[in-house]
Amino acid sequence: MRFAMVTTFYPPYAFGGDATYVRGLARALAALGHEVEVIHCRDAYALGAHGAHGASPTPETDDAGVVVHTLHHPLGALSPLVTQQTGMPGVKNGELRRLLDRDFDVVHFHNISLVGGPGVLALSRAPVTLYTLHEHWLLCATHIFWKNRSHACDHRTCISCSIRSGIPPQLWRYTPLRDVMLQHVDRLISPSEYTARRHRERGVVAPIEVLPLFSALEPDDRRPASTPARPYFLFVGRVTASKGVEAAVRAFAQAGDLDLVVVGAGDAREALETRYGGERVRFTGGLPQAELGALYAGATALVFPSLAPETFGLAVIEAAAFSTPALVRSGAGGAEELVADGQCGRLYQNETDLIAQARALIADPDLAQSMGEAARGAYMKRYTRERHLEGYLRMIEAIRASKPEPAIRTA
Repeated sequence: MRFAMVTTFYPPYAFGGDATYVRGLARALAALGHEVEVIHCRDAYALGAHGAHGASPTPETDDAGVVVHTLHHPLGALSPLVTQQTGMPGVKNGELRRLLDRDFDVVHFHNISLVGGPGVLALSRAPVTLYTLHEHWLLCATHIFWKNRSHACDHRTCISCSIRSGIPPQLWRYTPLRDVMLQHVDRLISPSEYTARRHRERGVVAPIEVLPLFSALEPDDRRPASTPARPYFLFVGRVTASKGVEAAVRAFAQAGDLDLVVVGAGDAREALETRYGGERVRFTGGLPQAELGALYAGATALVFPSLAPETFGLAVIEAAAFSTPALVRSGAGGAEELVADGQCGRLYQNETDLIAQARALIADPDLAQSMGEAARGAYMKRYTRERHLEGYLRMIEAIRASKPEPAIRTA
């Protein structure tokens, strides 16, 4: 089959887990013999990277059989800003139409916030059109229910929140545009039951199917490269306020007897490292995926402290692939589902509880090991690449079967 993936961010022009997933899915489909093309917006990355991440990264020379189309308009940052304001492709419309007006069997939209807005959904000409809910962007201008740059959303004051969050208010959100454009989508894919429920509660009537994401890190050897001098806990993700990193870092720094390794970049990293960095709390900055395996494998547990509700929790699954359990903050949305059984990890209520649970794992290595084994078992059962592709391709076949000809080609 011929697939087109449409996304705002794609490595190396990317910040978060959505882009990592898109690359993993694209490469996995290509490895099965399908033809895969990715369309993404370099101008959107430059807009988000301004003043925080320096020069643009070097594109990868080996795309593992995936054809990558990098959109770049002479207007530069104005291109995604037009999309942000209008909810339409804007100046990218012609190029997107040219790329999508071909005989793709499946067009799969991902994070479309700055690559085309809801309006881009109407450009699919494929027999099957999919859209993955990587964030809560359809429901919230901040994408993550993070209100006024300070706390999780407790009630809707969207215009004032947008202004306080530095996001120009989007008038299209107060029109039928979202729901009209979702009529072009055959299936919304939700990574978690939580995310599916939130969208249904907020009036999204398009069909939603829950399909958990998968880890692109699939180790052959789950042992750490070497035994750490001291047990340590691990955070992996963007170092920003909504991720709850500051509270977790402060708790470990004040505990004095526990080590935390913080992997990731973000606007809060420099200040947090200056204030809390030291022998017990170490900041590595962003690391290539290939270097994460040993850190996951060596950690006693992953710490997932998100204050804003997550659609999933990819780092929890990456840790589980290496037999490492997770301590997930209560209120972290879809990430809670990944440790809800209490065997693959635990929920914690506050920072005092976090430190108590971390110390319990250090004091009882057998408990840490059994939780890690349970996490690995859950990963193998539900979150591998193979399990995801089975569900993904089965969904496509079901959509095809529900429609009249023309049938789409097999790989």
